[in-house]
Amino acid sequence: MTLARYRSILAAVFLLLTGGPAVAAAQHNYATPLLASGPDPWVIQRDGVYYYTSTSRDHIELRRTTDLWRLAEAAPVVVWRAPPSGAASTSVWAPELHYIQGKWYLYFTAADKQHDDDAHRHVFVLENASPDPTRGRWIERGMLKTMHTGIDGTVFEQAGRWYFVYSAYVGDHSDLVIALMSNPWTLGSPQVDIAAPTYAWEMQGGRKILEAPEFLQGPDGKLFLSYSASACWSDDYALGLLQADPDADLLDPRSWKKSPQPVFATSVRNGVYAPGHNGFFKDTQGRDWIIYHGNGGPGWKCTPRRAPRIQPIGWTADGLPDFGTPGAPPRTPEP
Repeated sequence: MTLARYRSILAAVFLLLTGGPAVAAAQHNYATPLLASGPDPWVIQRDGVYYYTSTSRDHIELRRTTDLWRLAEAAPVVVWRAPPSGAASTSVWAPELHYIQGKWYLYFTAADKQHDDDAHRHVFVLENASPDPTRGRWIERGMLKTMHTGIDGTVFEQAGRWYFVYSAYVGDHSDLVIALMSNPWTLGSPQVDIAAPTYAWEMQGGRKILEAPEFLQGPDGKLFLSYSASACWSDDYALGLLQADPDADLLDPRSWKKSPQPVFATSVRNGVYAPGHNGFFKDTQGRDWIIYHGNGGPGWKCTPRRAPRIQPIGWTADGLPDFGTPGAPPRTPEP
């Protein structure tokens, strides 16, 4: 074996072990889902390990892997089950795993079996001090005291302060509401409505919906909140985007500017319909990726057939995220 050939093999092995973008670009079809089912998917990477979760209806499970392309080989570990009764006894949706101040936290939506409706949906949080969230004990920290009932809570840190954002039921529509956090399970005041459905593409499927907010910070410091717009059973379900300056008052609705058009929508060409309820994560090389669920055909609606897909994000010269199209990542250069 020549020295050049040996070095080539070593480089290939390194990329396989690190999950580098070069491997993905060369070998992966981004339109192919990671799993056959996985509504509301979420990924976080820490110390070279990727942790995945998604909606499982009556429990929360995590998968642990060093290679997301082989996620299906990672056995799911059930870390929490809904109790037989009470405020979080059914419709366990959209779990998100976050690492905050040395502990793991799971935020999720749930409702009471006796009142499984929008008026009784809330966001709850679990805590785990184990270094590995698939192990150790999960402690129930209870329901977050939000201004409205709502779903899809997420958290992020900016300038040393932690924020909570969720999709709030306000009249006949769903808005995005933000609040400071005094700790991972306690919200401060005020709680501020920063975005409501205003465009026709946010009102498809018979509902006016902004849901599943997710935070993303650009390479130059710009702040973004993506959200899923319209009803999840509509093929017009798509991602919108809010933008704020890094030094803005994030509790001031005027700080957030909304994109007039969806930034990620159905791709008939790539066979990915109703993409949404995304998350963002960094790979082991520090590059930003999006994970989202999508349908493999038109009219599949809002069922467990929604499956998770991932692809890398690009950044424009103006510091804006370039998501490409579902199934086809952008060609913009990395920052």
